[in-house]
Amino acid sequence: MFFEGQRSGKLPPTQRLTWRRDSALKDGSDIGMDLVGGYYDAGDNVKFHLPMAWTTTMIGWSVLEFGNKMGYPDLRHSLDALRWGTDYFLKATSVPDRIVAQVADPVLDHDCWERPEDMDTPRNSYLLNASHPGSEVAGEIAAALAVGALAFRKISPSYTKLLLNRAIQVFEFGDKHRGSYAQSVGAGACPFYCSSNGYMV
Repeated sequence: MFFEGQRSGKLPPTQRLTWRRDSALKDGSDIGMDLVGGYYDAGDNVKFHLPMAWTTTMIGWSVLEFGNKMGYPDLRHSLDALRWGTDYFLKATSVPDRIVAQVADPVLDHDCWERPEDMDTPRNSYLLNASHPGSEVAGEIAAALAVGALAFRKISPSYTKLLLNRAIQVFEFGDKHRGSYAQSVGAGACPFYCSSNGYMV
């Protein structure tokens, strides 16, 4: 239920928190990509992809480890929460050799207290590429996509194949172009979600 409250984008008919509405429907337009969707970070209107990918990975592992102990409604909602994340990361990695690391300026966002439905702060996109790498973000997004492939393998083989192939592609990008996204994104990442231990850990 908490994650439904953090949803960004065009909300589905199954949305249980009906006081939330569609928001950030033009995300990615600054770079010609569709980045509508994903999750906001805590009480912010920023989409930080490093913690979002970690969270998506943990939702996926929870489904794998405890899904057989959930009742049908809770399992269905958990899979929906997982797919909300994996669908978004498919968008953020849809252009070869490019990964979107974040959406929105955190400094300006933190200075403006408003709900996402009303926000008027910049929605700029932060890109990673061969000359501006981000191995830790690539690795965590790859993990989220891979665990999604495991969670959906008995439900949707075609979706599983898409997730697994993209996970491999994203991981290979992060491995080939090594470097920390903290340097590539700069003030957009730090001091908010710096990779303090480095991407080799």
